[in-house]
Amino acid sequence: MFNLILFGPPGAGKGTQAVKIAEKFGWKHVSTGDILRSEVAQGTPLGLKVKAVMEAGHLVSDELLIEIMESVFVKNSDVKGFVLDGFPRTLKQARELDVMLSKSGQKVTLVLALKVDEHELVGRLLTRALDQGRKDDTEEVIKNRLVQYHNHTKPLIDYYKEQKLFREVYGVGSIEEIFNTLSSTIHEHQSIQK
Repeated sequence: MFNLILFGPPGAGKGTQAVKIAEKFGWKHVSTGDILRSEVAQGTPLGLKVKAVMEAGHLVSDELLIEIMESVFVKNSDVKGFVLDGFPRTLKQARELDVMLSKSGQKVTLVLALKVDEHELVGRLLTRALDQGRKDDTEEVIKNRLVQYHNHTKPLIDYYKEQKLFREVYGVGSIEEIFNTLSSTIHEHQSIQK
């Protein structure tokens, strides 16, 4: 099983790329953001819990995300691979992910990060906010999310670099150009593994 983690700050396009990668390689795309937004839209108890947190631009607790991910792995034990988009976001989540995967004899295969400068990200997110009417994407909230992303992701990047699993990909260009670079990097890693 190929377990890919896709990192990227808000607005880097990781959701778009994760879907394309999952389709190309026949893997299951798991977006914690999509799961949480769906719960909010349905007004479930989980959705009500996270609504206030998301609207303030804060991150949902480790415990909650770990619980969600455990259920995703249990329900999808027959897939060929996962593209994890938005998880892990903290060192605690990364360590818990290792534990979850090891229960079924699995491990993280590769970690790819989309690198995009902040000015570009803020512009993309403000445009998306207008296009999609997303109330959580104000400039102040966007900048807060970027700060939190970098603060939380730095230890994760170090964690995966130590394991020699981390690769960075430049996330500016057309969707297809970025996708081709990501796909090549995945193919390279697959051929090294064989």
